Amino acid sequence: MTPSRDISRLIEIMAALRTPVTGCPWDLEQDFSTIAPYTIEEAYEVVDAITRGDLDDLREELGDLLLQVVFHAQMAEERNAFAFGDVVEAITRKMIRRHPHVFADKDGNLAPHHVKEVWDRIKAEEKAERAARRPPEETPTHKSLLSGVKTGQPALTRAMELQRKASTVGFDWNDPRAVLQKIREEADEIEAALDRNDKQEIAEETGDLMFALVNLARHVDADPEAALRATNAKFERRFAFIERALEAQGRTLEQASLAEMDALWNAAKGEAQQLTTAERSNQARR
Repeated sequence: MTPSRDISRLIEIMAALRTPVTGCPWDLEQDFSTIAPYTIEEAYEVVDAITRGDLDDLREELGDLLLQVVFHAQMAEERNAFAFGDVVEAITRKMIRRHPHVFADKDGNLAPHHVKEVWDRIKAEEKAERAARRPPEETPTHKSLLSGVKTGQPALTRAMELQRKASTVGFDWNDPRAVLQKIREEADEIEAALDRNDKQEIAEETGDLMFALVNLARHVDADPEAALRATNAKFERRFAFIERALEAQGRTLEQASLAEMDALWNAAKGEAQQLTTAERSNQARR
């Protein structure tokens, strides 16, 4: 088996990995649900490569994401449900149908906002067609306003979309300070759950707090996913400062007390604030 630029080689490799007896034991024991988390992870790594502007890494990460599609398609083919070619046919049909201004004579050249209107209209038609093909027992009896919010999205993104949808009918706060008050209430409820030492209740109340935090992000026009990624990066920088400071003293993290590490954390925080102030000052002088 040799590398190739042809997608058929990747499909062959995946089929070999899933072949009983001769295939890979790990790949053979996987199913859709166990692979799904990896699919999400690979999509995030694509976004990370884009954010860093690393095109070499982007090439690698897109390959990893493509492997996820091939993996799912192989498992579906083993169930005689569909194959990779059916996935390609479905998306090419969808793209042709949703771009009549490109692949058909009607509609001619459209302005960007008209393209979006056409896309949304055709997407709604496709959704209705899929619903019509479902057996009656699979069709929900109640049509909720929130039904159109996809369940497969990351939790933070889906929370944002659920809140946006509800806000279209006025189910929303008008002031971000009201959301902040809700955050305080949720924090108090977590404390009460901690006093009762009820793990299930603590987890539930923590989810409520996170949902309220997403609501605050929405009200101040902040992307909660991007905000959390930035905080993750900030945490990494400050923790690395602690490691470097201890290393300069000839010590390890294990040899330092929590109080010492906390003091170094505050030092890292102060250094970052000084750099931010200096950058703002330099910008003001330009």
